[in-house]
Amino acid sequence: MDRRQFLVAGAALAATGGTARAQSLAGKTVTIIYPFAAGSSGDIITRMVADKMRDILKASVVVENRTGAAARIGVTAAKNAAPDGRTILITAFAPMSLYHHSYAKLDYDPFKDFAPLSQLASFDNAIAVNAAGPIKTFKDFTEWLKTNPESRRFGSPGAGTLPHFTGLHLGKTLGVELTHVSYRGSAPAVNDVAGGHLPFVITAESDAMPLHRSGRTRIVVTTGKAQSKFLPDIPNLIASGVNFHSAGWYGAFAPAGTPAAVLDELSNAIQAAVKLEDVAKKMLDSGAVPTGTTQAELAAIQKADSDTWGPVIKASGFKPED
Repeated sequence: MDRRQFLVAGAALAATGGTARAQSLAGKTVTIIYPFAAGSSGDIITRMVADKMRDILKASVVVENRTGAAARIGVTAAKNAAPDGRTILITAFAPMSLYHHSYAKLDYDPFKDFAPLSQLASFDNAIAVNAAGPIKTFKDFTEWLKTNPESRRFGSPGAGTLPHFTGLHLGKTLGVELTHVSYRGSAPAVNDVAGGHLPFVITAESDAMPLHRSGRTRIVVTTGKAQSKFLPDIPNLIASGVNFHSAGWYGAFAPAGTPAAVLDELSNAIQAAVKLEDVAKKMLDSGAVPTGTTQAELAAIQKADSDTWGPVIKASGFKPED
């Protein structure tokens, strides 16, 4: 083989190897563990992205709802999976940025045991009151808090969630003490506000909007850093003079030790899926803002949220039951 033939053969081999690396999951089965119940907004988003990843990766992509222990069972299962890209985790952010500040013992380290892939979407929270009551604006709401100390109770989707800590931090910021009432999910909490059994609820915008739009509850403020895309006539906390924001997200992670080429392949596939027009539209329709970040961007978001909410969680004294 002369030099020219050698170079051509080497280039062909490199190209073949590059293709093999870029399609290392092609023809295989990728399992996405979603550690919360089927039918939730995060589950719907996960399944939309999984559906598009099948074509992008040319692989079988299945979603498994591994629920229990406030998502810790599913997260731990993903951690213990082989680091080959064939099992990944998509989860709301609390297990990856909040839990290690409150649980005395976790079976995983959210930073050491996982490699970030991509943030899929972000979402803001909202505060909603009964629409038939006297509170019409956030100013009305803050005045009501100051004059009704016996009624300062708020509901959230559960203890240890971002809305729980958002409420505690809001009370501290406003100089009032708020009492948290934990529910199993957003729906019963929002329904109790609509029925007049609970003064107000803090939950994801997407979960608060249906009864707001039907006129049974009233959203008085949103919690995102920017004005809500879904409620343009309602101010956020910052515009209302309260200097903090609260936003959640869904992110994808692989077990630590997954080869860099496989991480790139998965991350690129997720980013491409999120940015497809029909996926982005469906996310917006569900009340989430599609993002599709890089690995490094998700890592930075995960750490920033941990750093922001860690002191709030510790100051609250909240300790889960198990």
